[in-house]
Amino acid sequence: MEIVIDRLDGPEIAAFLQAHLDDMRAVSPPESKHALDLEGLKAPAITFWSAYDEQTLVGCGAIKELTPDGGEIKSMRVHGAARGRGVGSAILQHLITIARGRGYRTLKLETGAMAFFTPAHALYRKHGFVDCEPFGEYKPDPNSLFMELTIE
Repeated sequence: MEIVIDRLDGPEIAAFLQAHLDDMRAVSPPESKHALDLEGLKAPAITFWSAYDEQTLVGCGAIKELTPDGGEIKSMRVHGAARGRGVGSAILQHLITIARGRGYRTLKLETGAMAFFTPAHALYRKHGFVDCEPFGEYKPDPNSLFMELTIE
């Protein structure tokens, strides 16, 4: 698998991210949907990566810099056909390595609290993330789970 920085200008990643947004809209109330659209992911504070198995897009993830010593994971997604093959772990480990290289002390995320997100919760916990309070501009929300990793 190859994980590369993506400029978000191709139709394949646009469709992949639209499927992500469609999933989020289907399971999260509008006030609890925090997934960024394609233009939102092009913000200067965000670096976005796509993961490929051969020539097939199998996943993605991004880091948004929150402070000079901390970031937020955004838009983690694994293609349905690639789930259970370690793609999510590989992308997450890549993001953690990047965060460590940037000198971040923490890496945070917001994900849904519903059963749909249980596999994501397990993935993040497997890699050392623990529950935390809302951060940044997030507010307490029963539909959101906030997590953080302390990077050493």
